[in-house]
Amino acid sequence: MMNKDFDLKAFLLENKIEVEKRLKELLNSTLKPSLLFNAMEYSLLAGGKRLRPILCLTASRIFDEKSSKALDCACAIEMIHTYSLIHDDLPAMDDDDLRRGIPTCHKKFGEATAILAGDGLLNMAFEVLSRQDIDPLTSIKTIRVISGAAGSLGMISGQMKDIEAEQKNISIDELENIHMEKTGALIRASLVSGGIIGNCDEKGLNNLDEYGKLIGLAFQVTDDILNVTGDPLVMGKSVGTDLEKNKATYPSLMGLENSIKYARELIEKSVSHLRYFNITPNPLEDLAWYILNRKK
Repeated sequence: MMNKDFDLKAFLLENKIEVEKRLKELLNSTLKPSLLFNAMEYSLLAGGKRLRPILCLTASRIFDEKSSKALDCACAIEMIHTYSLIHDDLPAMDDDDLRRGIPTCHKKFGEATAILAGDGLLNMAFEVLSRQDIDPLTSIKTIRVISGAAGSLGMISGQMKDIEAEQKNISIDELENIHMEKTGALIRASLVSGGIIGNCDEKGLNNLDEYGKLIGLAFQVTDDILNVTGDPLVMGKSVGTDLEKNKATYPSLMGLENSIKYARELIEKSVSHLRYFNITPNPLEDLAWYILNRKK
Protein backbone atom coordinates (compact mmCIF):
# COMPACT_ATOMS: atom_id res chain seq x y z
CA MET A 1 0.00 0.00 0.00
CA MET A 2 0.98 3.65 -0.32
CA ASN A 3 3.41 5.03 2.26
CA LYS A 4 1.59 7.52 4.51
CA ASP A 5 4.86 9.34 5.20
CA PHE A 6 5.55 9.96 1.51
CA ASP A 7 3.94 12.98 -0.17
CA LEU A 8 3.23 11.54 -3.61
CA LYS A 9 1.31 14.59 -4.78
CA ALA A 10 4.25 16.87 -4.05
CA PHE A 11 6.66 14.35 -5.61
CA LEU A 12 4.65 14.18 -8.84
CA LEU A 13 4.31 17.96 -9.05
CA GLU A 14 8.00 18.60 -8.38
CA ASN A 15 9.09 16.11 -11.05
CA LYS A 16 6.48 17.31 -13.54
CA ILE A 17 7.70 20.90 -13.18
CA GLU A 18 11.31 19.75 -13.68
CA VAL A 19 10.40 17.79 -16.83
CA GLU A 20 8.23 20.52 -18.36
CA LYS A 21 10.85 23.21 -17.77
CA ARG A 22 13.43 21.11 -19.60
CA LEU A 23 10.99 20.25 -22.42
CA LYS A 24 10.48 23.99 -23.04
CA GLU A 25 14.25 24.56 -23.04
CA LEU A 26 14.84 21.75 -25.52
CA LEU A 27 12.12 22.97 -27.88
CA ASN A 28 13.25 26.58 -27.79
CA SER A 29 16.93 25.74 -28.24
CA THR A 30 16.30 23.43 -31.19
CA LEU A 31 13.46 24.89 -33.27
CA LYS A 32 12.60 28.30 -34.69
CA PRO A 33 9.01 29.59 -34.46
CA SER A 34 6.91 28.18 -37.30
CA LEU A 35 3.65 26.32 -37.89
CA LEU A 36 5.47 23.05 -37.25
CA PHE A 37 7.00 24.39 -34.02
CA ASN A 38 3.58 25.60 -32.86
CA ALA A 39 2.00 22.18 -33.46
CA MET A 40 4.84 20.33 -31.71
CA GLU A 41 4.76 22.72 -28.76
CA TYR A 42 0.96 22.59 -28.57
CA SER A 43 0.90 18.82 -28.05
CA LEU A 44 4.12 18.42 -26.06
CA LEU A 45 3.28 21.13 -23.52
CA ALA A 46 -0.44 20.35 -23.23
CA GLY A 47 0.01 18.84 -19.78
CA GLY A 48 -0.62 15.24 -18.90
CA LYS A 49 0.67 13.06 -16.10
CA ARG A 50 4.29 12.90 -17.38
CA LEU A 51 4.32 9.37 -15.95
CA ARG A 52 6.97 7.93 -18.26
CA PRO A 53 9.60 10.65 -17.69
CA ILE A 54 8.90 10.55 -13.95
CA LEU A 55 9.44 6.78 -13.94
CA CYS A 56 12.70 7.28 -15.82
CA LEU A 57 13.94 9.93 -13.39
CA THR A 58 12.86 7.94 -10.34
CA ALA A 59 14.63 4.80 -11.54
CA SER A 60 17.81 6.78 -12.21
CA ARG A 61 17.73 8.20 -8.68
CA ILE A 62 17.46 4.91 -6.80
CA PHE A 63 21.12 5.16 -5.82
CA ASP A 64 21.57 8.94 -6.17
CA GLU A 65 18.38 10.79 -5.35
CA LYS A 66 19.80 14.20 -6.32
CA SER A 67 21.01 13.22 -9.80
CA SER A 68 19.53 14.87 -12.88
CA LYS A 69 21.60 12.90 -15.38
CA ALA A 70 18.50 11.19 -16.77
CA LEU A 71 16.51 14.40 -17.35
CA ASP A 72 17.16 14.63 -21.08
CA CYS A 73 16.46 10.92 -21.50
CA ALA A 74 13.19 11.39 -19.62
CA CYS A 75 12.24 14.32 -21.87
CA ALA A 76 13.07 12.33 -25.01
CA ILE A 77 10.74 9.57 -23.81
CA GLU A 78 7.95 12.12 -23.33
CA MET A 79 8.53 13.38 -26.88
CA ILE A 80 8.14 9.83 -28.20
CA HIS A 81 5.02 9.30 -26.11
CA THR A 82 3.50 12.57 -27.36
CA TYR A 83 4.28 11.71 -30.98
CA SER A 84 2.46 8.40 -30.49
CA LEU A 85 -0.60 10.21 -29.07
CA ILE A 86 -0.71 12.66 -31.99
CA HIS A 87 -0.67 9.78 -34.47
CA ASP A 88 -3.07 7.61 -32.45
CA ASP A 89 -5.62 10.43 -32.50
CA LEU A 90 -5.59 10.81 -36.29
CA PRO A 91 -8.74 9.96 -38.30
CA ALA A 92 -6.98 6.94 -39.84
CA MET A 93 -6.26 5.59 -36.35
CA ASP A 94 -8.49 6.24 -33.30
CA ASP A 95 -10.07 9.42 -34.74
CA ASP A 96 -10.26 11.31 -31.43
CA ASP A 97 -11.25 14.94 -30.97
CA LEU A 98 -9.86 15.56 -27.47
CA ARG A 99 -6.50 14.91 -25.84
CA ARG A 100 -5.43 16.23 -22.45
CA GLY A 101 -8.56 18.35 -22.30
CA ILE A 102 -7.96 20.28 -25.53
CA PRO A 103 -8.60 19.60 -29.23
CA THR A 104 -6.28 16.98 -30.69
CA CYS A 105 -3.37 18.17 -32.82
CA HIS A 106 -5.06 17.39 -36.14
CA LYS A 107 -8.23 19.19 -35.04
CA LYS A 108 -6.19 22.28 -34.20
CA PHE A 109 -3.68 22.29 -37.06
CA GLY A 110 -4.97 19.86 -39.70
CA GLU A 111 -3.97 16.29 -40.48
CA ALA A 112 -0.84 17.01 -42.51
CA THR A 113 0.67 19.30 -39.89
CA ALA A 114 -0.23 16.85 -37.10
CA ILE A 115 1.53 13.99 -38.91
CA LEU A 116 4.64 16.12 -39.37
CA ALA A 117 4.50 17.35 -35.76
CA GLY A 118 4.51 13.73 -34.59
CA ASP A 119 7.39 12.91 -36.94
CA GLY A 120 9.24 15.97 -35.69
CA LEU A 121 8.91 14.97 -32.04
CA LEU A 122 10.02 11.40 -32.73
CA ASN A 123 13.16 12.53 -34.52
CA MET A 124 13.86 15.29 -32.01
CA ALA A 125 13.74 12.69 -29.24
CA PHE A 126 16.66 10.82 -30.75
CA GLU A 127 18.58 14.06 -31.31
CA VAL A 128 18.18 14.73 -27.58
CA LEU A 129 19.21 11.16 -26.68
CA SER A 130 22.34 11.43 -28.85
CA ARG A 131 23.39 14.64 -27.04
CA GLN A 132 22.96 13.40 -23.46
CA ASP A 133 25.65 14.66 -21.09
CA ILE A 134 26.56 11.17 -19.93
CA ASP A 135 29.11 8.50 -20.77
CA PRO A 136 28.81 7.68 -24.53
CA LEU A 137 28.45 3.93 -23.94
CA THR A 138 25.67 4.54 -21.41
CA SER A 139 23.98 6.85 -23.91
CA ILE A 140 24.12 4.18 -26.62
CA LYS A 141 22.59 1.64 -24.24
CA THR A 142 19.63 3.96 -23.52
CA ILE A 143 19.13 4.64 -27.23
CA ARG A 144 19.07 0.89 -27.93
CA VAL A 145 16.50 0.26 -25.18
CA ILE A 146 14.23 3.17 -26.15
CA SER A 147 14.39 2.67 -29.93
CA GLY A 148 13.52 -1.00 -29.48
CA ALA A 149 10.55 -0.15 -27.28
CA ALA A 150 9.25 2.55 -29.62
CA GLY A 151 9.78 0.65 -32.85
CA SER A 152 8.31 -2.09 -34.99
CA LEU A 153 8.88 -4.76 -32.32
CA GLY A 154 7.43 -2.61 -29.55
CA MET A 155 4.95 0.25 -29.47
CA ILE A 156 4.33 0.38 -33.23
CA SER A 157 3.82 -3.38 -33.37
CA GLY A 158 1.28 -3.13 -30.56
CA GLN A 159 -0.59 -0.37 -32.38
CA MET A 160 -0.71 -2.47 -35.55
CA LYS A 161 -2.01 -5.49 -33.65
CA ASP A 162 -4.61 -3.27 -31.98
CA ILE A 163 -5.87 -2.13 -35.38
CA GLU A 164 -5.96 -5.70 -36.69
CA ALA A 165 -7.97 -6.79 -33.63
CA GLU A 166 -10.78 -4.29 -34.24
CA GLN A 167 -14.16 -5.91 -34.88
CA LYS A 168 -12.65 -9.33 -34.05
CA ASN A 169 -13.06 -11.73 -31.15
CA ILE A 170 -9.69 -12.11 -29.46
CA SER A 171 -8.56 -13.84 -26.28
CA ILE A 172 -7.25 -12.30 -23.06
CA ASP A 173 -3.77 -13.55 -23.97
CA GLU A 174 -3.94 -11.81 -27.35
CA LEU A 175 -5.19 -8.60 -25.74
CA GLU A 176 -2.38 -8.75 -23.19
CA ASN A 177 0.18 -9.20 -25.95
CA ILE A 178 -1.14 -6.11 -27.72
CA HIS A 179 -0.84 -3.94 -24.65
CA MET A 180 2.52 -5.34 -23.56
CA GLU A 181 3.79 -3.72 -26.75
CA LYS A 182 1.49 -0.76 -27.33
CA THR A 183 1.49 0.63 -23.78
CA GLY A 184 3.93 -1.45 -21.76
CA ALA A 185 7.04 -1.31 -23.96
CA LEU A 186 7.73 2.40 -23.47
CA ILE A 187 6.94 2.23 -19.75
CA ARG A 188 9.45 -0.59 -19.34
CA ALA A 189 12.02 1.33 -21.40
CA SER A 190 11.51 4.41 -19.22
CA LEU A 191 12.48 2.44 -16.13
CA VAL A 192 15.32 0.45 -17.67
CA SER A 193 16.93 3.46 -19.37
CA GLY A 194 16.70 5.40 -16.12
CA GLY A 195 18.26 2.47 -14.28
CA ILE A 196 21.09 2.29 -16.83
CA ILE A 197 21.88 5.98 -16.33
CA GLY A 198 21.73 5.48 -12.56
CA ASN A 199 24.34 2.68 -12.77
CA CYS A 200 21.89 0.00 -11.65
CA ASP A 201 23.29 -3.53 -11.72
CA GLU A 202 21.95 -6.23 -14.04
CA LYS A 203 19.72 -7.84 -11.42
CA GLY A 204 18.32 -4.45 -10.53
CA LEU A 205 17.58 -3.71 -14.19
CA ASN A 206 15.75 -7.03 -14.48
CA ASN A 207 13.62 -6.14 -11.46
CA LEU A 208 12.88 -2.70 -12.92
CA ASP A 209 11.88 -4.37 -16.20
CA GLU A 210 9.53 -6.82 -14.47
CA TYR A 211 8.05 -4.02 -12.38
CA GLY A 212 7.54 -2.01 -15.57
CA LYS A 213 5.94 -4.95 -17.36
CA LEU A 214 3.35 -5.34 -14.61
CA ILE A 215 2.55 -1.65 -14.08
CA GLY A 216 2.31 -1.24 -17.86
CA LEU A 217 -0.39 -3.89 -17.99
CA ALA A 218 -2.11 -2.42 -14.93
CA PHE A 219 -2.04 1.00 -16.59
CA GLN A 220 -3.87 -0.36 -19.64
CA VAL A 221 -6.39 -2.33 -17.59
CA THR A 222 -7.13 0.85 -15.62
CA ASP A 223 -7.34 2.84 -18.86
CA ASP A 224 -9.95 0.39 -20.16
CA ILE A 225 -11.89 0.66 -16.89
CA LEU A 226 -11.82 4.46 -17.05
CA ASN A 227 -13.12 4.35 -20.62
CA VAL A 228 -16.24 2.78 -19.09
CA THR A 229 -16.48 4.56 -15.74
CA GLY A 230 -14.44 7.76 -16.13
CA ASP A 231 -15.56 11.37 -16.21
CA PRO A 232 -14.55 13.05 -19.50
CA LEU A 233 -14.20 16.41 -17.73
CA VAL A 234 -11.64 14.89 -15.35
CA MET A 235 -9.91 12.71 -17.93
CA GLY A 236 -9.62 15.38 -20.61
CA LYS A 237 -10.68 12.97 -23.35
CA SER A 238 -13.76 11.13 -24.55
CA VAL A 239 -15.06 8.06 -22.72
CA GLY A 240 -17.21 5.19 -23.98
CA THR A 241 -15.27 5.15 -27.26
CA ASP A 242 -14.07 1.54 -26.87
CA LEU A 243 -17.64 0.27 -26.76
CA GLU A 244 -18.65 2.45 -29.73
CA LYS A 245 -15.81 0.99 -31.80
CA ASN A 246 -16.43 -2.54 -30.54
CA LYS A 247 -12.82 -2.75 -29.36
CA ALA A 248 -11.61 -5.67 -27.27
CA THR A 249 -10.89 -4.41 -23.74
CA TYR A 250 -10.39 -5.96 -20.34
CA PRO A 251 -13.92 -5.04 -19.16
CA SER A 252 -15.45 -6.45 -22.36
CA LEU A 253 -13.57 -9.74 -22.00
CA MET A 254 -13.35 -10.11 -18.21
CA GLY A 255 -16.16 -7.93 -16.93
CA LEU A 256 -15.72 -4.71 -14.98
CA GLU A 257 -15.35 -6.19 -11.48
CA ASN A 258 -12.83 -8.82 -12.58
CA SER A 259 -10.86 -6.14 -14.43
CA ILE A 260 -10.65 -4.04 -11.27
CA LYS A 261 -9.48 -7.09 -9.32
CA TYR A 262 -6.91 -8.00 -11.99
CA ALA A 263 -5.43 -4.49 -12.03
CA ARG A 264 -4.90 -4.68 -8.28
CA GLU A 265 -3.23 -8.09 -8.55
CA LEU A 266 -0.83 -6.72 -11.17
CA ILE A 267 0.15 -3.82 -8.91
CA GLU A 268 0.68 -6.10 -5.92
CA LYS A 269 3.00 -8.28 -8.02
CA SER A 270 4.82 -5.26 -9.40
CA VAL A 271 5.83 -3.84 -6.01
CA SER A 272 7.30 -7.20 -4.98
CA HIS A 273 10.08 -6.55 -7.53
CA LEU A 274 11.09 -3.39 -5.67
CA ARG A 275 12.18 -5.30 -2.56
CA TYR A 276 15.52 -5.94 -4.24
CA PHE A 277 16.45 -2.27 -3.79
CA ASN A 278 15.73 -2.23 -0.05
CA ILE A 279 14.75 1.46 -0.10
CA THR A 280 12.12 2.97 2.21
CA PRO A 281 10.17 4.85 1.11
CA ASN A 282 10.55 3.84 -2.53
CA PRO A 283 8.68 6.32 -4.76
CA LEU A 284 8.24 3.59 -7.38
CA GLU A 285 5.95 1.71 -4.99
CA ASP A 286 3.73 4.76 -4.52
CA LEU A 287 3.75 5.36 -8.27
CA ALA A 288 2.45 1.82 -8.79
CA TRP A 289 -0.51 2.42 -6.48
CA TYR A 290 -1.06 5.79 -8.14
CA ILE A 291 -1.48 4.02 -11.49
CA LEU A 292 -4.16 1.80 -9.94
CA ASN A 293 -6.06 4.60 -8.23
CA ARG A 294 -5.82 7.34 -10.87
CA LYS A 295 -8.95 9.03 -12.20
CA LYS A 296 -7.50 10.09 -15.56
